[in-house]
Amino acid sequence: MRSSAIARRYAKALILIGKEDGQAETYREELEIIVGLMNKEKMFEQAICNPLYNASSRRNVLQSVIEKIELSKVIKSFVLLLFDKGRINFLRDVSSHYSVLADELKGIVRANLTTATELTEETLEQIRTSLSLMTGKEVSLETKQDTSLIGGIVTRIGDLVLDGSIKTQLQNMRESLKRGESV
Repeated sequence: MRSSAIARRYAKALILIGKEDGQAETYREELEIIVGLMNKEKMFEQAICNPLYNASSRRNVLQSVIEKIELSKVIKSFVLLLFDKGRINFLRDVSSHYSVLADELKGIVRANLTTATELTEETLEQIRTSLSLMTGKEVSLETKQDTSLIGGIVTRIGDLVLDGSIKTQLQNMRESLKRGESV
């Protein structure tokens, strides 16, 4: 949990810089490039994150790679700062938190939609429109399937959970019956 708080703090600091200089979206793309490189090239990640290697050698590897990628000066400095503070292994989490903050800056809210079955594009668009009206923001939907729901959908927007699954309705009915309430 501590790593998430640290990553969030760094992401907030970077979004403030991005907001100030109008480059928030550029910074998001550049962070995603570095994280993508780490995901694709495991040797690169090992070379910069493994404490068994000499710190100055790891920093030199990182510095030469980010020079070749042609990142903005801010992101170069930011990534090197993460390295110098011993936080380079949090880069994925920082990028993830930053992406959410950059969306918020653009007025986009992320919603996770879990369904029992696959939904049509038309249905997904209706749900997106309804959530947009409810939140007053543009909604980016991420969907996944969970057959244990039996039917219905569960939507998560930040801390808000809208549970319209049959599984939950059946559990609520069972609890009501146990308490002797009429259904």
